[in-house]
Amino acid sequence: MAVQVPTPEQILDLADDIGLDLTDADVQSYIDLLRGTVDAYNVVDAMPDNLPQVHYPRTPGYRPRAEENPYNAWYVKTEVKGASRGRLKGKTVVLKDNVMLAGVPMMNGAATLEGYVPEIDATVATRLLDAGATIVGKAHCENFCLSGGSHTNATGPVHNPHKMGYSAGGSSSGSAALLAAGEVDMAIGGDQGGSIRMPASFCGVYGMKATHGLVPYTGIMPIEVYVDHTGPMTNSVADNALMLEVIAGEDGYDPRQYNVKTQRYTQALQGKKGVKGMKIAIVKEGFMQENGEADVNTKVRAAAKKLQSMGATVKEVSIPMHLLGGALWMPIGIEGLTQTMMYGDGYGVSRPDLYVTSLMDFHRNWRNRANEMSETTKLFTMFGTYIRKYYGSRYYGKAMNITRLLTAAYDAVLEDYDLLLMPTTVMKATPLPAPDASREEYVQRALEMLANTAPFDITHHPAMAIPCGMSKGLPVSMMLVGKHFNESTIYRAAHGFEQGTNWKKM
Repeated sequence: MAVQVPTPEQILDLADDIGLDLTDADVQSYIDLLRGTVDAYNVVDAMPDNLPQVHYPRTPGYRPRAEENPYNAWYVKTEVKGASRGRLKGKTVVLKDNVMLAGVPMMNGAATLEGYVPEIDATVATRLLDAGATIVGKAHCENFCLSGGSHTNATGPVHNPHKMGYSAGGSSSGSAALLAAGEVDMAIGGDQGGSIRMPASFCGVYGMKATHGLVPYTGIMPIEVYVDHTGPMTNSVADNALMLEVIAGEDGYDPRQYNVKTQRYTQALQGKKGVKGMKIAIVKEGFMQENGEADVNTKVRAAAKKLQSMGATVKEVSIPMHLLGGALWMPIGIEGLTQTMMYGDGYGVSRPDLYVTSLMDFHRNWRNRANEMSETTKLFTMFGTYIRKYYGSRYYGKAMNITRLLTAAYDAVLEDYDLLLMPTTVMKATPLPAPDASREEYVQRALEMLANTAPFDITHHPAMAIPCGMSKGLPVSMMLVGKHFNESTIYRAAHGFEQGTNWKKM
């Protein structure tokens, strides 16, 4: 796709975009000056791309029919068998559909991306296969992952296996639903505002958003580099710890990874100590969100008492800044996704990432099909464009500066406590909006559940969703938050709670 020398008309259009006044002589002068630069671009264009090799045979798979896909959780079913031996031998894994699997379609929930087929495997996919796992397909996710509900995918909503017609959470909606339905052993999710933990909460599974950068994001469609996380979703703590152990660690590509510290997470589950001797802080503000449900708060507090009865010291603390975390996330998330994922063709610039240019080329076409985007994608892209045009980037920068205070507020409590505790989502799964729902209801159902999860995407603390009860036929989830790169402490407490309870009867 060679670069052409700009025409005089194009030069005038570009000048108008940036506010330049040009004479005809200026136009010709610029054209002549740019010929050498265009030649340099075309030298790059003629070179082969430098992408990692793909291992393990696979087929493109197929779109399952409705009878095979009762929750609309599958996008593609396939079978990619990994190594003949390894720690995940015999485990079936589904990938969230923003994760690249070479030769297998990826649409990231969006009609504008349907038909794209990546040519590389994401690092997490390679590591799973190297450990002996079998990747069995791609799970539906929300439209460009911009929803905490499960109703924005271009193919229709993903249903909650606990109650049809109810949300499975998002944006890793299909990953959680397939786990809860028992169709896979493990799943990869993604989390920029809570998108591992929110569907884990709604579907009653375990979801770990590890410390930012612990798990390489290479080969996964970004939203915004500062909040991009990927990680394990499972039906047990042991599987979750094992999966993180396999996929964690630097890969040499991902610029999100710096000073990464890995642990043997499965070792935290050994022995009979459980939660005995641990200090856990109940964050009062996590129970004070305006739209919080009383039964959720009650169940999570009962789970905290259970941890106390098992030998943990549990006390309530106040972190007032927690209630500001959602507001701080907004400029970072919205402006970041607008400039990186949308106008940056999925990647943007100014970082040494592994750029999958085939995705960038395919994704550019959203500009010609914007009417097909979800209401959340339209809303965020429009507002991000508005801020950039009329206010610049100052709010992104200011939110980033203030986020350091929020990080310090959590860290101050974590100096005296091992973990923070609060509800994962402040509500249970909600009814899916009707096909003719208003835009207002559609957006509300996409964003109403992220108050407790989003703050930890910008402070980068590890946080895990742990099912802790049922109410009205739907799961309730407790979130445990730990120190940076100390996922083992979360796993130790989660495993102790899991082993000492039957959450479905709580």
